Amino acid sequence: MIDEIQDDASTRMGKSCDALSEAFARIRTGRANPALLDTVTLAYYGAPTPIKQLASITVEEGRTLVVSPWEKALINDLEKAILASNIGLTPNNNGEVIRLPLPPLTEENRKELVKQARSEAENARIAIRNIRRDAIADVRELVKEKLATEDEGHHAEVAVQAITDDKINKVEALLEEKVKDLLEF
Repeated sequence: MIDEIQDDASTRMGKSCDALSEAFARIRTGRANPALLDTVTLAYYGAPTPIKQLASITVEEGRTLVVSPWEKALINDLEKAILASNIGLTPNNNGEVIRLPLPPLTEENRKELVKQARSEAENARIAIRNIRRDAIADVRELVKEKLATEDEGHHAEVAVQAITDDKINKVEALLEEKVKDLLEF
């Protein structure tokens, strides 16, 4: 039982780190990244569909995203969806593809993006600590119900804390890397 609690906590904490990595991918840096468009959806046959399923998204010359729709009839709808998404990019439609030039980041923009990255990292840390709290409560419940000894419970709590420390350190490393990337000129 205790091993299952530890494994579950580790898995859930790992998912929090993965979610943080995805959130960081959506925070734009000075370079173009197709993940910037991950949140943009388009109503396609009545269902909201991510544009990455409707078009190929490539990087051109490091600072420009090129969206090439699979169906040319979708190009105007894709352009409207990108404009409506409020990602801060203005699409250029030439009838064949949509180009999204990324303007260079100003110092003020960079500081704002760093704040956003720190906020995302704090949310991940909170999620990890909540998972730790739940796991320790489950272990204590096992001890209380006499399904595990107090020593086993104590060792399990120490193991859960070690897992938590490891995942928090991973969050810190991801944040440090993102901040370095954002502040790089």
